[in-house]
Amino acid sequence: MSTPSTTRPEPDLAADGAPRGQAVLDGLVELLDLEQLEVNLFRGVSPPQSPTRVFGGQVAGQALVAAGRTVPEDRQVHSLHAYFIRPGDPRVPIVYEAERVRDGRSFTTRRVLAIQHGEAIFSLSASFQLPEEGLEHTEPGPVDVPAPETLPDIGQRIAEGGRGGWLARAPRPIDMRFVDEPTWSTARTGASDGPMRVWMRADGTLPADRLLHVCLLTYASDMTLLGSVIARHDLGATQLQMASLDHAMWFHRPFRADEWLLYTCYSPTASGSRGLATGRFTTQDGTLVATTVQEGLVRLPRR
Repeated sequence: MSTPSTTRPEPDLAADGAPRGQAVLDGLVELLDLEQLEVNLFRGVSPPQSPTRVFGGQVAGQALVAAGRTVPEDRQVHSLHAYFIRPGDPRVPIVYEAERVRDGRSFTTRRVLAIQHGEAIFSLSASFQLPEEGLEHTEPGPVDVPAPETLPDIGQRIAEGGRGGWLARAPRPIDMRFVDEPTWSTARTGASDGPMRVWMRADGTLPADRLLHVCLLTYASDMTLLGSVIARHDLGATQLQMASLDHAMWFHRPFRADEWLLYTCYSPTASGSRGLATGRFTTQDGTLVATTVQEGLVRLPRR
């Protein structure tokens, strides 16, 4: 994986004062560049601005890096399946142990266990494939979606009075432009039966490293997906206990994570304090490049 230069420019500031831009993106790339401790053994850290637990997209992205480091460069990841087992502690490093499950003629399978304090906090299985030609089709892309350049970014929304949730004041390596009112917006008027759509791209320029782009998208995919569960309900300022439980992704075609991708998220069901969310990443020309599915804990406050 390519790494950023050791000399980075000072970060830009969003409208609400949060750091953003190429310097912040370079910091995320550096975060994904794991230290190799031994064969199949890697170590990652969390950024100093972390919340009380490790962000799920971070541990998923780092685990995928660990898997990819053990696979020949001519094989590209096409799917991952992961479980969030325990909350991660951002104050201490995470050790990633990769298991070389199978090396076939076309497919390679890896398992990765993320460990802290002697216990597993996250597990991932990933499959890699040698590029092949075959059938090609895709569903039509979304229509009548405003261009990302016409929409306010997160900093503008917060500066105009939005609460921002956990995104408020945090560094933003991912530029996000919500098409629909986010669940934390003060302009939101109630529940919605439609999907939640947000344009995303890495806020800067990335090197031409396909694994890096896939890991960046894995990181970003966990940022808004569970929000589609909340969007189906008129909860106002209700404080929910939320956490990702499991996460799956399929990567259909090559893409660049530093170009605009529309993330269309929808929750078909919620029950038993769990919500299911699905997501589709499409390019600006409507090409489907990745699909996500996640189940998360969405627990109402105890009375």
